[in-house]
Amino acid sequence: IVTIASGGLEAVELTQRTFPPFDAILMDLQMPDIDGIEATRRIRNDPALQIVPIIAMTANVMATDKAACLEAGMVDHVSKPVDLDQLIATLHQHIDPERLEIA
Repeated sequence: IVTIASGGLEAVELTQRTFPPFDAILMDLQMPDIDGIEATRRIRNDPALQIVPIIAMTANVMATDKAACLEAGMVDHVSKPVDLDQLIATLHQHIDPERLEIA
């Protein structure tokens, strides 16, 4: 199941009212209200959301961008344009295998 947020503030709100928590969060860095770095920091402030993997999805691929993502609390980085195989492999790496459904 995929849930889409229109911006960083909505993403933070969705994480706070969704139970059980999301299996993973794909976080764009550039959003209309707060950016993905700030949204991640706010999500990580909630102790119940410390273990939810947050994965950056962005065209910002410089080492400093990746470092900022990790510093904010993200666990990985997928570059845009998104390679579907890479995205699936990254999700498999971070989501509990027991939670994955194979269609």
